[in-house]
Amino acid sequence: MGIYSCIGENLQEVKESLYQGKSGVVFQQERKDFGYRSGLTGVVKVPNLKKELSRRQRISMDDESLFAYVATKEALENAKLDEDFLEKNDVGILYGNDSTAKAVVESTDIVREKKDTTLVGSGGIFKAMNSTVTMNLSTIFKLKGVNFTISAACASGSHSLGVGYMMIKNGLQDTVICGGAQEINLFATASFDGLGVFSTNEANPTQASRPFDMSRDGLIPSGGAATLILESYESAIKRGAPIIAELVGYGFSSNGGHISTPNVDGPSKAMKKALQQAGVHPDEVDYVNAHATSTPLGDANEAKAIYEVFGENGPAVSSTKSMTGHECWMAGASEVIYSLLMMQNSFVAPNINLENPDEDAAKLNLIKTTVNKKIDVFLSNSFGFGGTNSALVVKKYKG
Repeated sequence: MGIYSCIGENLQEVKESLYQGKSGVVFQQERKDFGYRSGLTGVVKVPNLKKELSRRQRISMDDESLFAYVATKEALENAKLDEDFLEKNDVGILYGNDSTAKAVVESTDIVREKKDTTLVGSGGIFKAMNSTVTMNLSTIFKLKGVNFTISAACASGSHSLGVGYMMIKNGLQDTVICGGAQEINLFATASFDGLGVFSTNEANPTQASRPFDMSRDGLIPSGGAATLILESYESAIKRGAPIIAELVGYGFSSNGGHISTPNVDGPSKAMKKALQQAGVHPDEVDYVNAHATSTPLGDANEAKAIYEVFGENGPAVSSTKSMTGHECWMAGASEVIYSLLMMQNSFVAPNINLENPDEDAAKLNLIKTTVNKKIDVFLSNSFGFGGTNSALVVKKYKG
């Protein structure tokens, strides 16, 4: 696995932030000046890859692809997958991404001003396509397996892992690079801000993301990229791979209702399907990484769904979005990495800023401060606009 997040630019930094309950949320006056109602965001710097990639490679990459390259490079190194392996095997890529706002706006602005499409540049089309991440990474790393983008709103990263899991399970691939990327800029979430769902607690940026708390007033946009290498057990054993964990269940569903308002039935169905497929009883789950974004209705409905699935005395629950904000298309992948880091290091990261849980959240075993705890099985939730739901069940690998 590899990650580039507002709480750390690599696995080590992220692990420390999770354990310390450190927030990556900041206030940007630039957003207010642009017209945002909320100036809050999670931020990562755009990496300078001039020494690593040629100009020809970089010319078709915008922020989300650059973030994904950094995360994928770390993941490949940790998985001990080198150029020779990628050259000789049909390694695939399935990556979650659902916007390329900056690239589209900048290209359109050039044409509108200059009245000449040739001035956009040869890389413009590849930056602007939704499949920009998979296109760029598949060519840079010379991948020869499955290659397409998963666009499923804020469940994109999770579904990429789920689809990769199904492909390997059905013998269609041995190794798939999975993940999610999210651009962070003024254009990416402006219309989202217009819905009035972002927190406006600008006086205390690090305390503004408050999943499950009664005083929550909205989510905070964030982003970066997260990559996980999925591989069949036989392939991993054959090449002596450092196995971290096993993905054992993927549950999905659609709410079939309102385009942006979540319900209870869809998420609970996804969780139940994931557990059933994994052959895991709810009592065996040690930790649930909640989707909870810090919106009033979304968090309440997820709390109801988690309680419906796990009942009283359920597993430890926290939303890492309390620290990262909502990483959107990246979140479904990054939150699996956050949970894996907890599993590797035997702790549950806190749901920070949780002072007064609401009525539904109070029924859950919500973790307010870091707890040292062994995790053998976890479930990670991801839900998105359009009513798309994904739940993943992961088991610790014990050899």
